[in-house]
Amino acid sequence: MTAAQAFAWPYPTLSGDRPIVIAHRGASGYLPEHTLEAYSLAIELGADFIEPDLVLTKDGQLVARHDYYLSGSTDIADHPEFADRKKTIDGREDWFVEDFTLAEIKTLRAKQAFPGRSIAFDGQFSIPTFDEILSLVAEHEAQGGQQVGVYPETKHPDHYASLGLDFVPPLLKALERHGYQDRDAPLFIQSFEPGILKRLRDATDFRLIMLVFPKNEIDPAADALSPSVSLEEAAQFADGVGPSKALVLDSSGKDTGFVKKAHDLGLAVHIWTMRDDRLSAPFQTSQDEYAQIFRIGVDGVFTDFTPSGVLYRGLIAAGAKDKAP
Repeated sequence: MTAAQAFAWPYPTLSGDRPIVIAHRGASGYLPEHTLEAYSLAIELGADFIEPDLVLTKDGQLVARHDYYLSGSTDIADHPEFADRKKTIDGREDWFVEDFTLAEIKTLRAKQAFPGRSIAFDGQFSIPTFDEILSLVAEHEAQGGQQVGVYPETKHPDHYASLGLDFVPPLLKALERHGYQDRDAPLFIQSFEPGILKRLRDATDFRLIMLVFPKNEIDPAADALSPSVSLEEAAQFADGVGPSKALVLDSSGKDTGFVKKAHDLGLAVHIWTMRDDRLSAPFQTSQDEYAQIFRIGVDGVFTDFTPSGVLYRGLIAAGAKDKAP
């Protein structure tokens, strides 16, 4: 660590470096999520990583959607040719990615999935493949842009496995095609399902993140996680954890001690999700919320609004520099 880096970040992250800003579903606070346009905007706004959620098509292609159903984030309801594909899974009647080929998915257009956000760009952008996202990052860097990491999430791998669709081969092959080789690559792979992370740990050195949230929503401070994987167990196969904000701050905005416990086990902590239009109690401004999240030593933040993460992190670093001897 250089002298300049020594005072660049004043709070106790695992590595001592400043936390990373992860563009949650791209710049999803401004544009329809999981589109090339949303990822590109996030990159231009200064994100360190972009986050594609990945699901599998009928023909085994990885595409970016947060959900394995399609009505919430696409215009599929406006496609009469697909009306008969509707079915019910876990009580939800919808259209599901697994019943469509990539060619059919490419006929759909994305729409704003989050209530209260702009719908001005609905119907303009297509659904990207993982390969297209990786190519977008490569093209940005080839044109002289800053290095941008990729932070894919494998969505519902057990569900897809029950259909005979395996996440691991297409995921690793895509990463290999685009030059991602080892744990030094600008890459994290995340999942709520420990099984796929354990498989990946046996197959690769890539950095892995176990996603967790409170098992007891009434008492988030209770020492129980969902999925039912303790921090000690996660440390056996993962490089870090991705907890919801409710696990790291209590309802009064105080540190629960989760971050320190994870750090003591050698686990990085990347929290989700910072949203300027949905602040957690008791915070009145996004600056206040970011300040407290950073103060407890998180190693990264998922945010729908990339500029806020970049700005407030920068203000803290600048303040630390001003106070340095």
